Amino acid sequence: MTVVSIVFAILLMTLTLASMQFSPRIIVSFVRDGVTQWTLGIFLGTFSYCMAALPAARSLPRPFAPVATVCGAMLLALVCVGWLLFFIHHITHAISVSHIVDRIASETESMIDEMMPSPHREIRLETPGMSEANTWDTPLLSDESGYIRFVDIQRLVVLAKSSHVKVRVVRRAGQFVPAGTPLFMISRGSSLTPQTSAEFRNAVDLGPSRTLQQDIEFGILQIVDIALKAISPAVNDPSTGITCVDHLSRILIRFASRESAPHLFYDPPSILRVSIDWTEFDKLLDSAFEQIRMYAKGDVAVSLRLLRALGDIAMTTPDTVFRTALYERGKRIVAGCAEKLGEEELRSLRVRLSALEKLTVAPPAFAAAQDL
Repeated sequence: MTVVSIVFAILLMTLTLASMQFSPRIIVSFVRDGVTQWTLGIFLGTFSYCMAALPAARSLPRPFAPVATVCGAMLLALVCVGWLLFFIHHITHAISVSHIVDRIASETESMIDEMMPSPHREIRLETPGMSEANTWDTPLLSDESGYIRFVDIQRLVVLAKSSHVKVRVVRRAGQFVPAGTPLFMISRGSSLTPQTSAEFRNAVDLGPSRTLQQDIEFGILQIVDIALKAISPAVNDPSTGITCVDHLSRILIRFASRESAPHLFYDPPSILRVSIDWTEFDKLLDSAFEQIRMYAKGDVAVSLRLLRALGDIAMTTPDTVFRTALYERGKRIVAGCAEKLGEEELRSLRVRLSALEKLTVAPPAFAAAQDL
């Protein structure tokens, strides 16, 4: 039981450190870590085995020594010692900021792949029935408060078709919905029965906290939280901030390379049933870099890496709209740094901004990459 207490102490220390040093948002990932769960299970299982085997050793009415049981306990004790050493190694690796940020970025990329499987098309196809999306008239109010964690779109389509209505999800995944505010706007919704209304509400999962499912922005915000703490005056760790910027760029590169998730759903093909909004590139770009830009006005290293990240994203996307948005963010970075830095420090920032501008007006080229 002493070793079990040590394991719990290590785990609590890790959760406390991760919450204070990085972000409270990442605690859930530590709790659901498979190695941690296996460790607690093995040690508690060994303790339960020993407690259950203890009554088997007796002296009355006849002495009895459970040799096989004792050998099993000794074998489990050796396994526990080896597993404890492995657990300590795993925890020291798990609380590394590079490992944490890489894991969050990998999970976010997996969600992008799941939600946006198609490659990006610069020429967007016109979707029929877009004009019908403004005919909603009846609000369906939420009966509880919480963050939207999952929207069952297929279920909404089936319900809308069977009820002969059109449905617009008012807020996207990750946003907070207070009780009594509209969760849906429905055309011809006055004909819905209370039972049907309840079925519509059950198609949306509300919870006390955000999750990464259908919420790509949440993965970015976790990394931004770590970066903001790192570059704060109390911590002053620009290396960690730079690491976070690097991984944010890889997420945005993956996002920019994919076609946006569909937001209009039809059944049959000519009749609009469900409309839902997803996070667009501009919003994701601001979520990733805007707060870091504000806090890093006096930090040359982080600001330079922000400009490099914008250049890396611009080089990988052929979309001129995306590249223009990236250049506008680059100008904001340099303008913000001009408030706190001298001309000597600003010179290198302007060089990278100039390289980013070249990528805006012309297709990405290896020569421009050298400037960045």
